[in-house]
Amino acid sequence: MFKKILIANRGEIACRVIKTARRMGIATVAVYSDADARAPFVRMADEAVRIGPAPASESYLLAEKIIEVCKATGADAVHPGYGFLSERASFVEALDAAGIAFIGPPAGAIAAMGDKIESKKLARAAGVNTVPGSEGAIADTAEALEWANRIGYPVMMKASAGGGGKGMRLAWNDKDVEEGFEATQREGLNSFGDERVFIEKFIEDPRHIEIQILGDKHGTILYLNERECSIQRRHQKVVEEAPSPFVTPKMRQAMGEQSVALARAVDYHSAGTVELIVSGADPTGESFYFLEMNTRLQVEHPVTEAITGIDLVEQMIRVAAGEKLAMAQDDVGIEGWAIENRVYAEDPYRGFLPSIGRLVHYQPPVEPWSDDGAANGRRGVAGVRVDDGVFEGGEVSMFYDPMIAKLVTWGETRDEAADLQVRALDAFRIEGLGHNVDFLSAIMQHPRFRSGELTTGFIAEEYPDGFEGAATSDELKRGLAAVGGIIATADADRAGRIDQQLNGSPYAPGEWTVRIAGKDYAVELEEDAITVDGEPVALEMEYTPGARVVEIEIDDERLTLQLAPTRGGYAVTTRGAKHTMRILQTRVAHLADHMIEKIPPDLSKLLICPMPGLLVKLHVAQGDKVQPGQPLATVEAMKMENILRAEKEATVAKINAGEGDSLAVDEVILELE
Repeated sequence: MFKKILIANRGEIACRVIKTARRMGIATVAVYSDADARAPFVRMADEAVRIGPAPASESYLLAEKIIEVCKATGADAVHPGYGFLSERASFVEALDAAGIAFIGPPAGAIAAMGDKIESKKLARAAGVNTVPGSEGAIADTAEALEWANRIGYPVMMKASAGGGGKGMRLAWNDKDVEEGFEATQREGLNSFGDERVFIEKFIEDPRHIEIQILGDKHGTILYLNERECSIQRRHQKVVEEAPSPFVTPKMRQAMGEQSVALARAVDYHSAGTVELIVSGADPTGESFYFLEMNTRLQVEHPVTEAITGIDLVEQMIRVAAGEKLAMAQDDVGIEGWAIENRVYAEDPYRGFLPSIGRLVHYQPPVEPWSDDGAANGRRGVAGVRVDDGVFEGGEVSMFYDPMIAKLVTWGETRDEAADLQVRALDAFRIEGLGHNVDFLSAIMQHPRFRSGELTTGFIAEEYPDGFEGAATSDELKRGLAAVGGIIATADADRAGRIDQQLNGSPYAPGEWTVRIAGKDYAVELEEDAITVDGEPVALEMEYTPGARVVEIEIDDERLTLQLAPTRGGYAVTTRGAKHTMRILQTRVAHLADHMIEKIPPDLSKLLICPMPGLLVKLHVAQGDKVQPGQPLATVEAMKMENILRAEKEATVAKINAGEGDSLAVDEVILELE
């Protein structure tokens, strides 16, 4: 067994590997960039070595520096995590040459599966179902149009070396191909150093199912069931679960056996994932096709660990050390249900724009997962597990992936796991930057999610006009109004006690008007009762003035509320929605309607950069006339290109930025007239 492992990664996955290595009695070495000098994984490791500035191209992607650190520290193996160098065959070959073990698959398997064009050929040869598409890389837009029309719309344009949702564009017609082909090439070149693009048929009503495989160096390859990863935004996974509510035992076996056949064809060992696209329109479940094979540990591996009790990181380490798998296919079972939500630094209330900055407050619902070696330990605390790599006061940087944490829940049933997600998300306190916690909670509560009728179009179909918060019942709003009355009374009581000490005048009103979403609720507090609009409300809560997280019980349902004071009351967040409560004494509430409303400025004539990023392309020049929907500029943020379009007919009056400029959020790119 290895004595010391270097983790060639950062953030939550570095923490994850360190925890298992520590339990196995293996020392760890962390490498870090300047941006991560104070990160938790740096403190957790037995040793930590700086390898460069913040940009990944100057630190985490420098294979030669990582090998130097291995030699300097005596590390005899490297775990790559995911991303960065995890699927770079040349890195594995360099480690082999230096006599350092790679905790992952062989270089040949990585090379074979890392090229989407070649991997499809190998999959077909291994008897795996594949999606109809181009037979090789597309040279230019003209050829892309030819292939798209030959295959039939809709089609997907994909960077050959792409992954993680980057370098992919859906085209419904010739115009989409003309606008998107070169952008896909640029994303592939900028993110992966490879501009080759291929085209394949887009499967309508698609479900994204993936098979976890695990193999050793002695010829044993197993499949560890499936994960459903259909809920995605811009091809980036948001929610993952295991097992899938769609997959039958027969489908599971067919998918698993094809995945094992593919792995065997490339002499695979270690953990890996075969990603499949399944037609939800086919009730037989037989229409599934190979997408790609990820030759590494997946972000969503915890849900597989939760239902199988198998520590995938431990197995990767043991396989790399030459051990045989201590299990057979019949030993792999399914116990309960697990769901993972990715908590991202992005603002769903502003079109999911990336959000960077300081985590002023960061309090997960439970302590980050600690590996105690037991199968149940991989299910966290009472079925709630948090994998993270951030800390309160730290920063989410523009240089790396915007994921803050992974929230994993396990239950005996799918509904139980989803209910745990809702409760845990309510208690997940993040302040200082935008985040998607409300959005995740809304998905967990959505009737369509609960029914299991999922496709990769779920988010686009259910939130076509953007996200404005989860639907809230009238009963909950009445309960929140009662909460507002209690909070206001407690705050007033405290103010009254201070005022009485100073001036001798008590102050403790008990009648309030609470406005939520434009509706006024009359709240009256008596010694033993609370009424809202004259109707009693069964509410239990303890509140101390100044508290920001409050536990309450309404009609026997427990809720966690997050409170933030506003000028006229409080903002309350619970069950996937933010509610602004204006709280006034009833005797003066009617006067509020006479207050002058501040009208926001007209920004319709300005093209404003919605997030920090790089201006990679200007599509117009000064004096050009533009039409609604016409591309004006393309901004790259967190390695994703975002096309900014005209909202109305206008003329470009002035251009304030040039291609290659780094833009701040809300910076004006151009002006219209």
